[in-house]
Amino acid sequence: MQRRNFIKNVLLGTGVCLFPNLLIANSEKSLPNVMLLGDSVSIGYTNFVQEMLKGKANVTRAKDAKGGFDNCWGTTKGLENLDLWLGDTKWDVIHFNFGLHDLKHVKVAGTGQNSTDPNDPQQADLKAYKKNLKEIVVQLKVTGAKLIFATTTPYPDKPGGPLRRADQPAKYNKVAKKIMKKNNIQINDLHGFALPNLSDLQPPKDVHFTKEGSKLLAQQVVKSIMTALK
Repeated sequence: MQRRNFIKNVLLGTGVCLFPNLLIANSEKSLPNVMLLGDSVSIGYTNFVQEMLKGKANVTRAKDAKGGFDNCWGTTKGLENLDLWLGDTKWDVIHFNFGLHDLKHVKVAGTGQNSTDPNDPQQADLKAYKKNLKEIVVQLKVTGAKLIFATTTPYPDKPGGPLRRADQPAKYNKVAKKIMKKNNIQINDLHGFALPNLSDLQPPKDVHFTKEGSKLLAQQVVKSIMTALK
């Protein structure tokens, strides 16, 4: 009897050693699933969010055709790709943002052909942005996930790349906040968080953030996700 118990215990222990990935996979299945949707600013903080929530949530973001992190761009692309990004996973929390690409100037409205000419249209003006964002919210609510909208982050006036004016994020965020409040959606005000110390968080003349800046944004994202998970 003692010998049989000894062999049983050895086999059980060996099984743990032989199949650690199986145990990890089962553990991950029990964790809440979190999706991040957003532009390149969100790409910058995704890895930090994943690391901070390791063991607490399965965090992923929109993927491109090659399986890499996808830039969700503006609401136009969002409406075209939302089903693809969400897939068939049951999401517990979806943290999303659109605005930084909607407000930039392009050769033709609704496209990604960047322009530095102030006479050219924005990719999605406020009217189009409002319409598109409302539809995105409708589709996201169908998932049953707890939703968090991150406000569009600030930047210096006329940064490099396509024309973006510094006064535009506040205007787009105002529209977005009204939609979110009407739908009882949690708001993560990354714009308000970053604005007071923007020069310390961004490279000069850039809409993106330094590594440290992205890490600080990630902390705010994690706080909002943990609030939603409670």
